[in-house]
Amino acid sequence: MKAFVIDHYKGPLRQAEVPEPAVGARDVLVEVKAAGVNQLDEKIRLGEFRQILPYRMPLILGHDLAGVVIAVGAGVRKFRPGDGVYARPAKDRVGTFAERISVHEDDLALKPASISMREAGSLPLVALTAWQALVERGNVNPGQKVLIHAGAGGVGSIAIQLAKHLGAFVATTASASNADWVRELGADLVIDYRSQDFEDVLHGYDLVLDSVGGENLERSLRVLRPGGRVIGIAGPPDPRFAKEIGASAPLRLAMTVLSSRIRRQARRRNVSYEFLFMRADGGQLQEISSLVDAGAIRPVVGQVFPVDQTRQAVSAAGAGGGRGKVVVDNELPTILAKGEESS
Repeated sequence: MKAFVIDHYKGPLRQAEVPEPAVGARDVLVEVKAAGVNQLDEKIRLGEFRQILPYRMPLILGHDLAGVVIAVGAGVRKFRPGDGVYARPAKDRVGTFAERISVHEDDLALKPASISMREAGSLPLVALTAWQALVERGNVNPGQKVLIHAGAGGVGSIAIQLAKHLGAFVATTASASNADWVRELGADLVIDYRSQDFEDVLHGYDLVLDSVGGENLERSLRVLRPGGRVIGIAGPPDPRFAKEIGASAPLRLAMTVLSSRIRRQARRRNVSYEFLFMRADGGQLQEISSLVDAGAIRPVVGQVFPVDQTRQAVSAAGAGGGRGKVVVDNELPTILAKGEESS
């Protein structure tokens, strides 16, 4: 089958013929109809996560999929051929930039009935990130105040909607050109990051979801109430994450050192910092499907590329700055070429 692979870190993404995926007893073979593209794909290609996510080469990239079940393993009970499904495969089984992929049934969910394959393909990684930050870790409750950075991006656009559904007062950072749009998603307060300092405007927040990192992460600590927390998805990794992935002693030490500055700053302010690297979870995706079908969350698709332009799609996602998600649509005729705007 055809797939898009890298042969080594920092190498080009290229189309190649690869073996058909193996299907274990609890695996589901899916024909990929659409694949969401994430900044993570470009970061992995560049080797930025090679210490914590070592992959054997050649590697098929891609972390999001929507498609149709072709076959199921002997032990599968949740799915059957013909089902429309979507998933973020487990970190050791990525590879959605392909015609077909084998996914463990626990990582898979029936796609929302109310949306297209393209829209479903845009959701898994960003929706699971938002869910695990706001519901699982953040335990966001009605009346709490939540700041979501980069509200027009893939994670931010879903996180705004989820936080609003949970009853929070939602602030976000965005450009002036996106201000009205993120308000339509549910943001109560929009900070123009180019002309305003969010530190001067926001105080007493319960939770910050930071997808920017660096100085932005440090400044986010200062808008929290005592006992508040920042959940960062742009790093640095912390000791909790090292334990979750079973990191070696040297790697655990490295992560502890890397995050020591921000954790120390957090302690001084009586707040906390946590690093989140989302994990695959079909059960959570099924709950997200219910929210989508109920109208509480709507997918946000930005640029769309045909499958033969997967390389350009990864570059576009890596550059960031656009609204919503970049998607590769395997059913899009290649004659449309360079991508289209879709909402």
